[in-house]
Amino acid sequence: MDFEVKNNNIVIKNNIGFNLKDTLECGQCFRFEVLSDYEYLVIAHERLLKVKETDGEIIFFDTTPEDFENIWIPYFDFERDYDSIKNTLKGKDDFLKTAVEYAPGIKILNQEFFECLISFIISQNNQIPNIKRVIANLSEAYSYPLGTLNGKTYYAFPTAEALLDAGIDGLMKCKTGFRAKYITDACEKYISGEISTERISKMDTASAKELLMSIKGVGPKVSDCVLLFSLGRYDVFPTDVWVRRVMSELYFGGKPVKINDIHSFAEKNFGSLAGFAQQYLFYYARTLKIGAKK
Repeated sequence: MDFEVKNNNIVIKNNIGFNLKDTLECGQCFRFEVLSDYEYLVIAHERLLKVKETDGEIIFFDTTPEDFENIWIPYFDFERDYDSIKNTLKGKDDFLKTAVEYAPGIKILNQEFFECLISFIISQNNQIPNIKRVIANLSEAYSYPLGTLNGKTYYAFPTAEALLDAGIDGLMKCKTGFRAKYITDACEKYISGEISTERISKMDTASAKELLMSIKGVGPKVSDCVLLFSLGRYDVFPTDVWVRRVMSELYFGGKPVKINDIHSFAEKNFGSLAGFAQQYLFYYARTLKIGAKK
């Protein structure tokens, strides 16, 4: 894609239907901070990035052309034809059309697999501010600094070996709680090669999901999130409380609905674009509190 280098910054025209705020804040990632309106700090792929959306442009501060092309274009999924995806989804039904049009600038990030796996294990029965805090604790305790911004130092995500060496007690000190034993099991399976991107890449989605759920504490929702946000399996439909509510409210007459029925509906109606549909529906439901108890 076309870009300009200005004062050590990379600048692109925002003619790609991208919304920085909606993409970062739609629940798919946790390592970012809001610096000001439409200006964020992002930590990903062992890089510290300040990025801002302004005046029809997106500015990537202190970024080399090599990092922009090799890291940030893939991370933000800039080269995918989202117009085609959105048009297809909007043609499915009026509910999905409304959800897509509510936040059309969402793109699905391509996150690093191990970090995504551990992050969503931490996310279980947890609130986003605490998830972010636990990840920051682990990174500061067991990894190395990436840089400093406004007097605060930020750290890379720890390796599996570092987290395993920390032990249950070390993980608990970082406020992981009951999830410490799940993190340890994930690290052991990752280091042994039992769980790897290479192995998963040779599997169909159902088999990959089953493999991820062999990790202690990993259920359908966490496995689907990892498959969608780090492995490009766009046929999955992660279902948390907000997705369940919006699906019940919009597609099942407000009645209680089983997760398996939601997944069957998504597979039948959204197919290979289910993951994209999920992100639009999730953000729409959570932001507007659709289906929340009065």
